[in-house]
Order: sequence, then structure tokens, then C-alpha cells
Amino acid sequence: MTTVGFIGLGNMGQPMAENLSAAGHRLCVHDAAGTAERAPAGTSPANSVVHVAAVADPVILSLPDGAAVRKVVDEIRESPNAVTHTIVDTSTIGIAAARSIGRTLVDDGFEYVDAPVSGGVSGARAATLAVMFAGSSSAHNRLAPLLGALCRHLVYVGRRPGQGQAMKVLNNFLSATAMAATSEAIAFGLRQGLEMSTMLDVLNASSGMNTATADKFPNRVLTESYDAGFATRLLRKDVSLYVEAAADAGVRAGVAEAVSALWDEYATEHGDEDFTRVFPFVRGSEEE
Repeated sequence: MTTVGFIGLGNMGQPMAENLSAAGHRLCVHDAAGTAERAPAGTSPANSVVHVAAVADPVILSLPDGAAVRKVVDEIRESPNAVTHTIVDTSTIGIAAARSIGRTLVDDGFEYVDAPVSGGVSGARAATLAVMFAGSSSAHNRLAPLLGALCRHLVYVGRRPGQGQAMKVLNNFLSATAMAATSEAIAFGLRQGLEMSTMLDVLNASSGMNTATADKFPNRVLTESYDAGFATRLLRKDVSLYVEAAADAGVRAGVAEAVSALWDEYATEHGDEDFTRVFPFVRGSEEE
């Protein structure tokens, strides 16, 4: 049995690593914030990225941003005894960063797979994520059994690094738009004396249904748990990546710019809070 490396054991990475281990894969794991405390049962904690690179291939990354991915990739590239050949990046880092990192790795003889995921913490725990795979068709065929332990949908979106990121940021832009627009609509309805649960029932049986009305509001907002497990600052980053990429592509982005402005405003003081808490923020601003 080969050893699979997994670097980044945060809200998404830890349950993903748990599912790989539960599926019978042998894992060597590392997290800069504390591996021993975060390592799932049955995995082998590593004290460094270099340690992972010396024993594991492929190595899967689940990191917060492009800077973190670049740092880890450089450590793997510079590892003197690395056996790693394939790096699968499930992080959301943006198109430009994925292209740059991909070029660097290919030039050094590595294989890079741009494979961001969607589905949130609940999807990571339940292994129902969507994986947006951009890489060679041979890598897709080879890695499909491994990644199948993480997801319900493994979708081949293209062969070039950056195409997975393009799919992910446009998805998160739509998700952010749904959450922002639904917050405004529900706040409006409350002002008219409508019950939130009634509005959600009607919306989910009507053309206004979206991911916020179907999941975030009934499960996180109506219950006041606000526990989707995704920090506002990360969603703000993703929407900003979309706005930047749209500008580079010469695509109209008026809606995205308006949505980005709302998330920028909210994240300025509430960046570490769960993104579903944007509803009390929107509702409060409506009441002022």
C-alpha cells in the first residue's frame, strides 16, 4: 500500500483526511497549526512538510490561500529526499496562482492537479463534496478511486491548472450572491410581518429557491446556530478572486462588484465569523 500525504487539517481538511483514512488509505498528515492535535485517528502525524514529501505520493493540500499553498509547494520542491511526484490541491487560491504554481511544479518535474472542492464542512464530513478536477486525463483516471472517498461528484473540468479554480470561484460567487440576496429578501419579508419559516417554505416551492433558502437559512439561520463552518473572510476572498478574474477576462461583473462590496463591508469587522451571520448584519442595517 502506498502512503498518501495530506497537508492542512483545518475545518475542511481534517474531515477529508478522516474519510480517506476510513476508506482504507494509509495517510501521513501535517498541519502547521498543530499536527498532533488535528491528526485523525489511524493516520501518521508528520512534524514537517519535508517529512510528508519523503514518504508520500500523491500529496493532497487543503490550505486557506495561495500564499500558504506556494509555501508548502516550495518546501516539497526543495525537499532533498522527496518521493512525491503528484500534488493535488483542493484549496481555493484563484486562477492566476494555480497557473503560476502549476508552471513551477511542471518545470521541476512534478504533476499538479488543480482540484478545489465545494460542499462546505458538512459535505467534507459526509464525503459528499463536489471536486472540480483540472489536470491530465491520465491523472484523473489514476486518482479517481482515491478522491472518490472524499466526494459524491468528481467532475473533470479541464486539463489546465486554473480551470478548476475558475469553476470554484464562479460557484462561490453564486453562493455568496444567494446568501446576500436571500438575507435582504428575508429582512424585507420580516418587515411586512411574514414569518421566516413561512417565507422559506414558499421560496423553496417557487422560483426563488437557491442554496441559501434550501440549506443555509433553514439549517443555520432559522435555528440561529450560524454554523456552516466557513469564515466570512474566506468567502470574501473567493468573491474578490472572481471579481479580479472577471476583469481579466473582460466579462461584465456589475452584480459581482455589488455583492463583493457587501461582503467587504461585513468582513471588515466580522471576518472570522461564520458567513451565515451576514443575515443579522443585513437585518440590522435594514432596521436602522
